[in-house]
Amino acid sequence: MQPTDPAKPATEAPAPTPGPDGLFDWTALKRRLQRILIGPPRDPLAPETRRHITLIAFFAWVGLGADGLSSSAYGPEEAFKALGDHTGLALFLAIATAITVFVIAVSYNQVIELFPTGGGGYKVATSLLGRRFGLVSGAALVVDYVLTIAISVAAGVDAMFSLAPAAWAFLRPEVSLLFLAILVVLNLRGVKESIKFLLPIFLGFVLTHAFLILYGIGRQADRIAGLLPDSIASAQRLSGEMGILFVIALFVRAYGIGGGTYTGIEAVSNSINLLKEPRIHTGKWTMFYMAVSLAFTAGGIILLYLLWGARPVEGQTLNAVAFGAILGDWQWGGWDVGHGFLIATLLFETGLLFVAANTGFLGGPATLANMAVDHWVPHRYAELSDRLVTKNGIVLMGIAAFAVLLWSGGDVGLLVVLYSISVFLTFSLTLLGLCVYWWQHRDKPGWYWRMALTVSGLVITTGILGVVLTARFAEGGWVALVVIGTLVGICALVYGHYQKVRLQLIELDEILTNLPEPTHIEAPVIQEGEPAAVFFVSSYRGMGIHTLLNTQRLFPGRFKNFVFLTVGEVDTVRIKEDQAIEGLQRKVEEQLQKYVRFCNTHGLAATSYSAFGTDPVEATVRLADEVLERFPGSVFFAGTLVFREENWVTRLLHNYTALAIQRKLHLKGVPLVIMPMLLERRVPAT
Repeated sequence: MQPTDPAKPATEAPAPTPGPDGLFDWTALKRRLQRILIGPPRDPLAPETRRHITLIAFFAWVGLGADGLSSSAYGPEEAFKALGDHTGLALFLAIATAITVFVIAVSYNQVIELFPTGGGGYKVATSLLGRRFGLVSGAALVVDYVLTIAISVAAGVDAMFSLAPAAWAFLRPEVSLLFLAILVVLNLRGVKESIKFLLPIFLGFVLTHAFLILYGIGRQADRIAGLLPDSIASAQRLSGEMGILFVIALFVRAYGIGGGTYTGIEAVSNSINLLKEPRIHTGKWTMFYMAVSLAFTAGGIILLYLLWGARPVEGQTLNAVAFGAILGDWQWGGWDVGHGFLIATLLFETGLLFVAANTGFLGGPATLANMAVDHWVPHRYAELSDRLVTKNGIVLMGIAAFAVLLWSGGDVGLLVVLYSISVFLTFSLTLLGLCVYWWQHRDKPGWYWRMALTVSGLVITTGILGVVLTARFAEGGWVALVVIGTLVGICALVYGHYQKVRLQLIELDEILTNLPEPTHIEAPVIQEGEPAAVFFVSSYRGMGIHTLLNTQRLFPGRFKNFVFLTVGEVDTVRIKEDQAIEGLQRKVEEQLQKYVRFCNTHGLAATSYSAFGTDPVEATVRLADEVLERFPGSVFFAGTLVFREENWVTRLLHNYTALAIQRKLHLKGVPLVIMPMLLERRVPAT
């Protein structure tokens, strides 16, 4: 028998009222403020809920594509400035940029096909290259998404302060923190909510920049015909003066430094679980929108730099300089219309950079959740809030991004280097994994075309990675390697801890779940209305049997009824599919029935109840209230692991749900006895 689903969302939070002792109820006020900011909880089992949190291709383009599109605010500028005075090569740079975007995008379509449940580069490297490669790719992705947030906010603040007096520059850290806090709150409300809020900014950027690119090129139409011959002549002249190797090295360096332009393309494959069914179809359309918009914008802006002779100006972005030149003669009735349009364009550019930061809040927590399932990071990063978002991951990404901003001082040039290294490391591992896949599946029709495309992408991405590392190693490239390496080491320690605990629990399971069972014992009938020993259990494991046996030892003959409760936790993995939810429900019932059968074979009356939700503590407390109505006067029991050397690390890696439930029940005056289980072998904290 199952109770009514306790995860049913509440429509309105209760108003704060004075507590029983006459003091103000701050807990109720906190809940009410949380509901105002974040919204009411959602039912994770309702099909309409999962439809609500998934995205059509257009919304996915806004939410996931903004990262790549926003890179046109800084990627083309970094590449163009790397050419120095030899801007004649800019035409070839624009063409190479557009081609590269499409090569990487089409290559990543294969990731969408092979891994339609999400995970992107992390899943590809893990499945096709091995766990260790997957760990490196996952660590690089997490760093990538933290830097996505940091660089987008920093570039957005730069664009904003391009329009403000220089004396206001001291406010940049505070403004950065403000926007980070707003983005954290928006994402805690839900994926679609954050995208809908940011949609007008995204569309404003697309329309203003598309207009300026087309208008700016159109006004220089008389130069278009001679642009290619002039560029070729410029390259030949430079080659004659400095040598062909110098020209190649200069172009490759600028092309590699502008690698930040191609970032964001991987976001769709990493977060494809957010897309509406059919996911592969939706993902490919989203990737197409991203590739076309990014190639057009980034390539077009480089072309504008060349056509309008843009040069760096202190305190302004190169985009502001080029757009200002295009709009400089716009006058109407004595009004400087061009300046007004320029301000609007730069404001939309600023806004889109903040929208792009939102991609980090979508992809980063998703990557952490996949790594948590594989035990590389604490399991709590796979948990969902009652708004069905990975709250812990969102908060962590916000804190990490702010720390990066403080450390770097918001230096976009430095952040672009770190960003490019992390993302192109993931690109390279992903494409290497795809090369391995197609080599192993040479029997599939057309494999050689896909292999050729993947190899081309691998050559491009590893080449850019090598260029950035070589050219910018002393300027910050080494920092990216140290950070990624440190994160890999921490993840390895976390995994080692979980593995040691798992092996010891397996030994315990083998002993306690295989106890001899007596035969021919008739099980008593459960008696509702009488007190019961109520056990909070998860799966049928040694921990649950250990708690049951200790209860009988400490309270011999005290209880006639034995009740087992389980809350099936709906996490980031299970929320993706209806089948996963149904499988969770079946598994919970099967595990509970094993406890009931164990009690029945030993002559004990037993029954079980289950519920499902994203917060196991809150759902368990609600379930306990319902059980108390059927079995008044019951005593609750739970088991928990105890470590010989407990510290903040073990508290981070293990959620100690039993202690949280105990506190909630004790506040209600309900007794909960926790049975500690000490792992006899010493388990290091890390």
